[in-house]
Amino acid sequence: MDITVQYEPTTDEVVRAFSQGLRRQLTAVYAVLVAVLIVGASVMFVTDNPAMGIGMLVASVLGPLAGNWWLRKRARQQLSFLCVPTTVRVTDDGYDCRTDESTTTMRWTMFSNVISTPEFWLLFVNKQPAAFLPRAAFDAAQQAEIDGFLAARGSVGVGDG
Repeated sequence: MDITVQYEPTTDEVVRAFSQGLRRQLTAVYAVLVAVLIVGASVMFVTDNPAMGIGMLVASVLGPLAGNWWLRKRARQQLSFLCVPTTVRVTDDGYDCRTDESTTTMRWTMFSNVISTPEFWLLFVNKQPAAFLPRAAFDAAQQAEIDGFLAARGSVGVGDG
């Protein structure tokens, strides 16, 4: 396999890719946060402090929403450098992303997992999102070739993205 394409990701695509990559970790963090706030609210109601209990219940709902909003805002600011014309080359050994400012080369053996979503291939190192390849950059035949290659490697999961 040796596929080369030119592509310019949008800010929204970059944010969606990293949000999808972080989704599992964020879900766990938010679940713990909500559980702690609900337990705290219960204690406040039992100790006859309903105002604090109500505040904790409200925070248990608004906290994850505010966290997602903040993450997306920060990602747009921090990751805009990725939104430039990019040449992506995918080979049997790995992939290269080249821009006027940088070159990134990663070998497939480096990735612990690849999650295939309808929009991206999300690449993970030690359960941490490390990179993504946008499906929109590749035509249908190239997508099928990449999917087949990754499936043969046995490291591909299916995401809910």
